[in-house]
Amino acid sequence: MKLSYILLFTFITFVSQAQTNLKIYDIIDAISAERIENDIKTLAGFGTRHTLSDTVSNSRGIGAARRWIKQEFENISSSCSNCLEVFYQKDLIKKGTNQRIVNDVWVVNVVAIQRGTKHPNRFIIMSGDIDSRVTDPTDFTSDSPGANDNASGMAGTIEAARVLSKYKFDSSIIYVGLSGEEQGLFGGKGLAAYAKQKGWDIVGVLNNDMIGNIEGVDGVIDNRTFRIFSEPTPPTETEKERNARRFYGGEVDGISRQLARYIHKTTKKYMPEMNPMMVYRLDRFGRGGHHRPFNDEGYAGIRIMEAHENYTQQHQDIREENGIKYGDVVEHVNFDYAKKLTAVNAINLASIAWAPPAPKTVQIGGIVEPSVKLKWDSVDDSNVSGYKIYWRDTTFPTWDHSRFVGNVTEFTLEDIVIDNFFFGVATVGKNGMESPVVFPSKTFR
Repeated sequence: MKLSYILLFTFITFVSQAQTNLKIYDIIDAISAERIENDIKTLAGFGTRHTLSDTVSNSRGIGAARRWIKQEFENISSSCSNCLEVFYQKDLIKKGTNQRIVNDVWVVNVVAIQRGTKHPNRFIIMSGDIDSRVTDPTDFTSDSPGANDNASGMAGTIEAARVLSKYKFDSSIIYVGLSGEEQGLFGGKGLAAYAKQKGWDIVGVLNNDMIGNIEGVDGVIDNRTFRIFSEPTPPTETEKERNARRFYGGEVDGISRQLARYIHKTTKKYMPEMNPMMVYRLDRFGRGGHHRPFNDEGYAGIRIMEAHENYTQQHQDIREENGIKYGDVVEHVNFDYAKKLTAVNAINLASIAWAPPAPKTVQIGGIVEPSVKLKWDSVDDSNVSGYKIYWRDTTFPTWDHSRFVGNVTEFTLEDIVIDNFFFGVATVGKNGMESPVVFPSKTFR
């Protein structure tokens, strides 16, 4: 009788891990292209959102834009029994800090925190940029609607807050509008430093920068593919850690890369019609985004964006030349596509916030042995159902093999040679949600 019960429990546990979470589909269905369209039009309607633009007017400039964003977050909070903590986080940037800062300016971020019920100091962040620009990055008076760059990402962030605020999560979610991106990533730098000061445990940053364009300058039209940019290893790693990689591997297995793989896996599971494309690069060639300042502080962070950019609509004065319409205006934004990428963000925010934390440390052994041994720190969380070991061929981009091993802190994979694969461990919740995979950072015999 006892054996039958154990077998039944094991079977139910296995089935529960294999099933999808129906609430994720509800989140996807709740994202509204119409609301995103309205928000993009509102943001573009402020004329310019240049970092150094008007802060006094109620209808034009970055001041009006950030007050509107803050009011939207506060309205959302009012609808969920004040579930969001909404505030400004700001830093004074002095004239001459770089060539794009031509006046002293307050770089002001708009932050909304949805506190987790179990891990209130553990955060997953979704960000969009508030500011916009034209051809001359110091021109803060000309019309710069920034409909796609980056009203689309900002509108997606607000929409994710509307939908996810209807749920309770174990960990906290932050929705944030970052400023000063076009002047030198100042908003991200300010919030990353603020997070360090406050001791935030940041699982990852999902930076959304241009999620509304489907027709590339090369003529390709694609409303399903999107890119996930991630750096290979943290810039904060030590010389000892760098030297260890020569012998143990991990050149493409930093925390940001694991976050990218997590997003890829979740998207393919719940939105199989989408085509997530992992790009093994911090950002586009020679360019930057607001996830980078968080990477610089040692946090995981990635950039989510459209696959096919149109450079005639980025950082351009509004004009027409030789039959080509230049300028980042609303007519070029595909709202259904922005909805899809907003849903990608929302389901990954929810999945991570519902999952238990990942193990702090994973160790690996099995040198000159026919089997691989792994052990990891136990996660103190009542939601933990157990742990899952992942492995993949060393040349493969995704974790293609896995085994749920139960609620243990060490396990041996028999007859798998350590030399031929990379390995990692994730925590699995009783609700079926998983943490990002943790790559081994220590070895043992």
